[in-house]
Amino acid sequence: MANNSELTRLTAAELAAALTAGEVSAVDAAQAQLDRIAEVDGELHAFLATDAEASLAAARSIDERRAAGESLGALAGVPLAIKDVLVTTDMPSTSGSKILEGYRSPFDATAVAKARAAGLVNIGKTNMDEFAMGSSTENSAYGPTLNPWALDRVPGGSGGGSATAVAAFEAPLALGSDTGGSIRQPAALTGTVGAKPTYGGVSRYGAIALASSLDQIGPVARTVLDTALMHDVIVGHDPHDSTSLKHEWPSMAAAAREGAAGGSLNGLRVGVVKQLMLEGVQPGVKARFEESLALLTAQGAEIVEIDAPHFEYAVAAYYLILPAEASSNLAKYDSVRFGLRVTPDGAGTVENVMSATREVGFGAEVKRRIILGTYALSAGYYDAYYGSAQKVRTLIQRDFAQAFAQVDVIASPTAPTTAWQLGAHGGDPMQDYLNDATTIPANLAGIPGLSLPIGTAAEDGLPVGLQLLAPAYEDARLYRAGAAIEQLVTERDGSPFWAQAPSLVGGAARKAAN
Repeated sequence: MANNSELTRLTAAELAAALTAGEVSAVDAAQAQLDRIAEVDGELHAFLATDAEASLAAARSIDERRAAGESLGALAGVPLAIKDVLVTTDMPSTSGSKILEGYRSPFDATAVAKARAAGLVNIGKTNMDEFAMGSSTENSAYGPTLNPWALDRVPGGSGGGSATAVAAFEAPLALGSDTGGSIRQPAALTGTVGAKPTYGGVSRYGAIALASSLDQIGPVARTVLDTALMHDVIVGHDPHDSTSLKHEWPSMAAAAREGAAGGSLNGLRVGVVKQLMLEGVQPGVKARFEESLALLTAQGAEIVEIDAPHFEYAVAAYYLILPAEASSNLAKYDSVRFGLRVTPDGAGTVENVMSATREVGFGAEVKRRIILGTYALSAGYYDAYYGSAQKVRTLIQRDFAQAFAQVDVIASPTAPTTAWQLGAHGGDPMQDYLNDATTIPANLAGIPGLSLPIGTAAEDGLPVGLQLLAPAYEDARLYRAGAAIEQLVTERDGSPFWAQAPSLVGGAARKAAN
C-alpha cells in the first residue's frame, strides 16, 4: 500500500486503477486527502467545510460494496472536492456568503448526486467568491484562498477553492461552476485543468444560481483525462433542470485517451481570434501561447486567424446580463424563508428586517451587482441596457458560428495575466472584470471551453493556461485536442505539468519573486 504522500500525488485515473485492483482502499484514499488538508489548508484556505466522519463512512461503504463483488463506477472510491455553490446534504452550503452561513440543504445537487452514485467520496466544500461574483476568491465572506504556487498570489475565481485544492494535492478531482470563466480562469492561474461543458450538458439543479442563462457546472483536475472522466460522471439530461439538453453524449474519457495516443492534431484547424489577443496580455503569457501554436503547427495543425468583431463588446454585455439575472435570483434571500435573519432595533417590519439582513449578509461585490442589475431591469432602462446586451449576445453567437465554419477549435490564452498579488486590484472591480475578457464569450454563446496548463511565464514562474473552445455539443473534441496538446507539453518539459509545482509539495510554500 502506498503511503499518504504517494496516494495524494496519484492522478484520479491512477488512483481509480489502484482501487479497482485492490492495491489501496477507498478509506485509505480518503484519509490521505483528509491528512493533506489538515497539513496545508491552514495556509491555503481552499476548504470551507470538511467532515472526516462522513467522508470516511462513505469511503467505507465503497470498500464494502467492492468487497461484495458489486459492479462500481470507474471512479468509485476516488475523493472529490465540491465547490460550495453546489448544495449537499452532508455538509453546509453557503455559496461563500454570510447570508447562508450554516445552511444545510435537504437534497443534493444533481451533479453531486451523480458523483455519489458513481462512488466518488465527498471530502469537503471549497471556498469561492460570494455567490460566484469575482475573479480572485478574495470576495468570499470567509476570507480569501491562496494560490499554492505562491502564497502572495490569488488563485483566480470564483472557483479558486476547487482549483487550489486540486493544485495542492488536497483532492484529485473537484467540481466547480463557470458563469464567465470561474472554472477555466482559476485553472489557468493554478496550473490545473478545468472544463466548462456545453450549456445544458450538465444539470444546474441544486447549483445556487448566479445567472441562470450563463451558469454551468464542470470538472477540475490535474490532467485532461481526469477532467474527462469526471465530465462523464456528471453529464446528461436531468428533468429537474428545464435547460438540460436531451442529447446522447460520447465518452469524454475515450476522446481524451484518443488524443493522448497521438495523431489527432494532424489537419486540425485552430482558430486564433484577434479580438481575444488583448492589448496588455502579459509578455510571458503571450510567449507561452505562441510556443503552443508552434507545437501545434509542428504536429500538422493549421492556424487560422479569425475576425470576431463583436467580441470586443462581450464584457460590457456580460456585465449587464449577469447582474440583471443575479438581482432576480438573489431576491429569494429575504430573511423570511431560510438563511440569515437580522432584526433591527425599533420597528421589525418585513421591509426593515429584509433590509437589515441584506446589509449584513451580502458583501460589497454582491450589493454592487444587485444594484446594477436592478437598474438595468428597471422601467425605462430595460430595452436600453438589458435588451441591448441580449442583442450583442446574439451577435457574438453569430461570430462563433462563422468562426466554426472555418475552424475546428479556437485557441486563446485563458487569462491575460498570471496570478496577481493578493489585494493588487485594490477593490477596483473593473480590473477583475477585464481579467475574464477571454473566457466570457463562451458563456454568452453557450459553447464548451477547456483550459489546460502550457508552462510558466518567464517573468514570474507562475502557470499559464491555454483555452480551447469548440461548437456546442462538441465537448469531446476539446478533450481530444486538449489531451494531444497536454502530451506535447509533457514531452517538451520531460514531466507532467502538475508534477513541476514547487509550492506546497513536500516543503514550505515559496513566495513569488515579483
